[in-house]
Amino acid sequence: MNSAAMYPPPSAPPADMFGNVPGYEGTLSGGGGYLPPPMPLEPVRPPEPGPSPDDWSIPSLSEDVAREAFKSFASSHCCYSKSPANDGVITKMEPYNTYRYRLETFTESRSTEWAHKPHEGEPADFYTQTAPRPWEIQATPPSFFTDQEQEIRVPFTSSIKDCHSCHAQGMMPCDECHGNGYKPCWVCNGSGTKDNENCTRCDSTGKDRCSVCDSRGSKDCETCEGKRQLLTYINLKVEWITHTDDHMVEQNCGLTMDDLRSVSGKELFKNSNYLLYPLLGFPNPDISEASQRLIGDHSSKYAQTGRILQQRQKVELIPITKVNYKWKSDFHAYYVYGNEHEVSAENYPATCCCVLQ
Repeated sequence: MNSAAMYPPPSAPPADMFGNVPGYEGTLSGGGGYLPPPMPLEPVRPPEPGPSPDDWSIPSLSEDVAREAFKSFASSHCCYSKSPANDGVITKMEPYNTYRYRLETFTESRSTEWAHKPHEGEPADFYTQTAPRPWEIQATPPSFFTDQEQEIRVPFTSSIKDCHSCHAQGMMPCDECHGNGYKPCWVCNGSGTKDNENCTRCDSTGKDRCSVCDSRGSKDCETCEGKRQLLTYINLKVEWITHTDDHMVEQNCGLTMDDLRSVSGKELFKNSNYLLYPLLGFPNPDISEASQRLIGDHSSKYAQTGRILQQRQKVELIPITKVNYKWKSDFHAYYVYGNEHEVSAENYPATCCCVLQ
């Protein structure tokens, strides 16, 4: 008998029985939704930047450091000749140092969705007590600015249901053999003969035992893992995420935000609080404007669907030096930037095409 006929086709999951759970009305349709957080507090006005602009300087890059950075850059590219870096003569070094403002907002968001698992003897507690509301459920956050995710089974929302995939049979037809327990022999393609001789692989039967289901024609239901029943409950997903935005004051040297995002500079100012107040009184008005704009953007983006746990803002002075050099009677330039002495050298004068065999 074809065991596929023993199992009716899977039906839809159980009907929604949690629609009237207090605190969850309208939050679970369509598979879940983000839940508005409690009302935020007011931002805290920060201290004004302390140092004077005279203290916000970076020592000039030495020619030796610039040359070693260029050599390291050339060595890291297999198609670059080292000759320009080794033999080029530095003719002029120009500073293009610039400010970077960085705002980080650490948030917690909560969403709910239907979930189920194989029933393994857990009691059904649905409606035995009032389910706690999503933001009343205890969740332990990680350290500030550490991204993490946690899933919590909401108490007093669990019920036991027959498995909708196998109709509480615990078994499903084997997909590999379509419930037959056997597959066509791969040697003779199910004919029983190979090159006009009896197939020795299948003893001329044309059939091969299905190794997936051990020739039973069925296997444990993947939904309930053979348990026949499911524990269905509301699942609360808690996410802690750090949202970061940078603003770079125009430096007019051609380096992009992407170039400078990964490097560090001299820290001029830093503060953190539950909610930040825009940074006022900074000597460069572009930084003050960026602080006000980005803090407003983060508040409108993240305070509606999540809870802001902490913010921090930082101003750095990023060192950038344009190095002009002469090699083989021609003049060229490269940039050394960041405390890490990263190098950008477009139009490197000595490259070759490498073909990997």
